[in-house]
Amino acid sequence: MRRFVIGQAKNLIDQTRQARHESLRLLSLLAASDSAPVLSSPRLFSSSSDMSGSDSSSSSSLPVTLDSLNPKVLKCEYAVRGEIVNIAQKLQEDLKINKDAYPFDEIIYCNIGNPQSLGQQPITFFREVLALCSHTALLDESATHGLFSSDSIDRAWKILDQIPGKATGAYSHSQGIKGLRDAIAAGIEARDGFPADPNDIFMTDGASPGVHMMMQLLISSEKDGILCPIPQYPLYSASIALHGGSLVPYYLDEASGWGLEISELKKQLQDARSKGITVRALVVINPGNPTGQVLAEENQREIVDFCKKEGLVLLADEVYQENVYVPDKKFHSFKKVARSMGYGEKDVCLVSFQSISKGYYGECGKRGGYMEITGFTSDVRAQIYKLASVNLCSNISGQILASLVMSPPKPGDDSYDSYIAEKEGILSSLAKRAKTLEEALNKLEGVTCNRAEGAMYLFPCINLPQMAIAAAEAAKTAPDAFYCKRLLNATGIVVVPGSGFRQVPGTWHFRCTILPQEDKIPAIVNRLTEFHKSFMDEFRN
Repeated sequence: MRRFVIGQAKNLIDQTRQARHESLRLLSLLAASDSAPVLSSPRLFSSSSDMSGSDSSSSSSLPVTLDSLNPKVLKCEYAVRGEIVNIAQKLQEDLKINKDAYPFDEIIYCNIGNPQSLGQQPITFFREVLALCSHTALLDESATHGLFSSDSIDRAWKILDQIPGKATGAYSHSQGIKGLRDAIAAGIEARDGFPADPNDIFMTDGASPGVHMMMQLLISSEKDGILCPIPQYPLYSASIALHGGSLVPYYLDEASGWGLEISELKKQLQDARSKGITVRALVVINPGNPTGQVLAEENQREIVDFCKKEGLVLLADEVYQENVYVPDKKFHSFKKVARSMGYGEKDVCLVSFQSISKGYYGECGKRGGYMEITGFTSDVRAQIYKLASVNLCSNISGQILASLVMSPPKPGDDSYDSYIAEKEGILSSLAKRAKTLEEALNKLEGVTCNRAEGAMYLFPCINLPQMAIAAAEAAKTAPDAFYCKRLLNATGIVVVPGSGFRQVPGTWHFRCTILPQEDKIPAIVNRLTEFHKSFMDEFRN
């Protein structure tokens, strides 16, 4: 009897699981259709009891509704992890149980600069030091000297000696551990050839919290504006919206390789001021995201002069400074450029952002970074410190990695040769992938793509047929989003519509990372090429 009951229970569980899997599959298929905006509806994820009632009757008694939320949150958008990525994640779950239901066997995420998720290996020296700092008992084991490089052991001891109590699980100074800031300042000085002060360094959990902190500092109302490049990384539009300011767009020139023209800055600044907007700062992303250009030093000089003349804070997003792939371009920090022009602390307000998420290290999940603040008065700096103190401190693992990125192994160190081999291998492979994808995109009908001089992305322009634009309008979605959803459904490739980054009205783009491993690039090219031909044939005018 007991066996019978157990067997009946097992059958019931199996039937329930099967029904649940089928429901998930149907939800995925629904979400992946061209009418996928339903994905954003909270009703899709409601409980069965909630489904029985109407929206108005069930939500009227709830303390939080969309109508009662902060409107700044509703205004905020972040396309890099938006609707299409949600669809992709549901498809990925369904692939696990319905492998034969789709014309592809995996989802390839080309939507975000997340290198290690796509197979990039971490730098050995960085991880050895981090492991030893995190589990200090290893330093007392004789076997450690056979498993870890001698310089990683030495560096771990040096770092631990700078941490009170050698406790990486404790809070640090709000700006970050002083000894680690010393290492970062020394790295900046070695890079630029100009002095750097560790007291100017604020350690952050990646670059994003630093950007939010500066927006919080600069924006007091919608009458405060921030000049941002278009196309832009949506962190900027999102943070400006969350803090209640106004995004003042300046358009990069696609025809000249996404050039930044001072005449365009002047035009947009004057237009904003004529509307009563006080423009507080200028955002420059170099190398560019999503556009991949690297600014010429002379252009940077013009930008610094512009900020000085107009009294603007220069917010320099320099997180891709290690990612330069063309021999005729070189990264120069804006601080180096400003100092080489003779501008000092009292001349230009400059905030430089760096992150351990990009470069050749790609340590996105460790959440480390910093901002270097120069040109601010002591009373303003005190307010910045207060904002940093509200968050107590950034995570210690990220602080350690940020110091290692700016102070890697040097010639003669035990790890130096392997470190250089790993670094150059990653960067040279990224350059090859960028070139291969760029050439493939430019072979597609109606597609033009500027070269990826730096960063991790390509941002091709698609000349969509009028019938495709009409179909997108009928589906109540942007034409480039329509294209990207169709691409995902047909190939499993996830890219982000250009409309998520903003673009010149009437033009359509998508952003694609160069991060999938080299052995996957041919398959991506083949899938994309076949899809694009089929799409154009279907909607040809």
